[in-house]
This record gives sequence, structure tokens and C-alpha cells, in this order.
Amino acid sequence: MNIVVCVKQIPDPAAPQSLDSSHNLNRLGKLILDEADTYGVEMGLQLVDTFGSGDVTVVSMGSAADVAGLRNALAMGAAKAIIVSDDSLRGTDALGTAKVLAAVIRRINPDLVLCATESSDGYTGTTPVQVAELLGLPSITFAKSVTVDGSSVKVERQTESGFDEVSAPLPALVTVTAGVVEPRYASFKGIMAAKSKPLEVLSIADLGLASETGPTGARQEITDVVAAEARTAGEKYVDEGDGAEKIVAFLESIKVL
Repeated sequence: MNIVVCVKQIPDPAAPQSLDSSHNLNRLGKLILDEADTYGVEMGLQLVDTFGSGDVTVVSMGSAADVAGLRNALAMGAAKAIIVSDDSLRGTDALGTAKVLAAVIRRINPDLVLCATESSDGYTGTTPVQVAELLGLPSITFAKSVTVDGSSVKVERQTESGFDEVSAPLPALVTVTAGVVEPRYASFKGIMAAKSKPLEVLSIADLGLASETGPTGARQEITDVVAAEARTAGEKYVDEGDGAEKIVAFLESIKVL
């Protein structure tokens, strides 16, 4: 079984964050593997082990100046990493990102694609299902359990009231939650082995998507960023026997009652 896991390298959350002149997140500092993606990598590795054969390939888009995050995925056990890195990708929206990832995944033709439900620095939550649509694959979201049975994938899909049991024919795309597995720590042996594992860097020209990515292809634009308003102190009342009436009046003023 060959599995692709879509991963993202994000700025270290422990470091101060800033925006560039185009209101995009500054990514010039240290980059790490998004913690949300470690669950997908671990799930992929466990499924391959259970199946008895196959590989896990991680696919990403972003700067290749720092690939420590991808090396971390390789140290966990992934066999190969592919990253699409190009200065022209700066400002690409979620759909453009999905087009890039889909183009790479199409080359690999995997049995299963795993993604996090959303990235920790973007939070759109739309890219995985866009990738599935572009590839013509069935998609199942918010998986808390994933098993592969022959030619289908079975998922316990987390809901507000519990979970649904859902299945889909392979190949398919599944987004996993943080509770799906417990990611392993990379061993010293794994870290050393990761240094010699293939890490392929592609440009946007290799995929032929120049007109559909970057600011030119983006269908959204950040025009301004303003600081959130500071929270003001609430109103304080001394109950002099009319507390209930004041509460009711307040609730009516905000149209709760």
C-alpha cells in the first residue's frame, strides 16, 4: 500500500509571529512540521505496517530553505519527501495550494491520501477536500479511526454526538483528527536514516501551474490587517434587591429574551 501524507512546514509557534508587507505570515525564521500533520504521518506508517508492504511519501508546498520539518517526517519513518518550492508561490490561496498538491499526488498515484483537518497557521480547513475534488477521489473528514479492508477504507468519523461509521473505495482521501493515533518520537536511528532518504524539490514550472498560483491565480486578497479591539471592563451592579430585574433587562437589551 502506497500512502501520501500532505504536510506543512509552519513557523515555530514558540517564536514571535509577524506579517510581511503583503499581510502574509512571515516565514523567514525556523520552520517545523505542523503538529497536526504528525498524526497523519503516524497513521500512514501504521497502515503500511499492517498491510505488510508499501511506503509513505510526504508531500508539501513552501520554502525549501529549511526542510527540518520534512526531515522530521522522514525520521519518523516516511520513505520519501517531495516539496514544491518557488518564490512565485507566495500569496497562493487555498485552492491554488490544492492544485499544487493535487498535481504532485497525481504523479505518485497512491492508494490513500491522508491530511490533517486543517493547518495550524491557516485554519481554512478547505484544502484537503479541494485536493480530493481535483483528483476525483472520495473524501472522508474528521477521522478518529482508520482501517483499510481490501479495496476500501473504513473510518469512524467524529461528530458532535459521537461518531459515524463511513467507508469509501480506494483510492480515497481522509482527513484525520488529533486523536486518531499517538505520533511516535523519531529515534536516533531514524534521524540518521532521514539524512539519506530522498527529498525532491520541485518548482512551479515543473507542474505547469504558474498562472493558477501566487497573487495572479489567487481568488482572495488581504487588503488590510488591524489589531483586535481590546476587551473593555464589564459593567458592575450592586444587588439592592433588584438584581433579577437588571439581569432580565440586560438579556432583553442583547435580544436573548
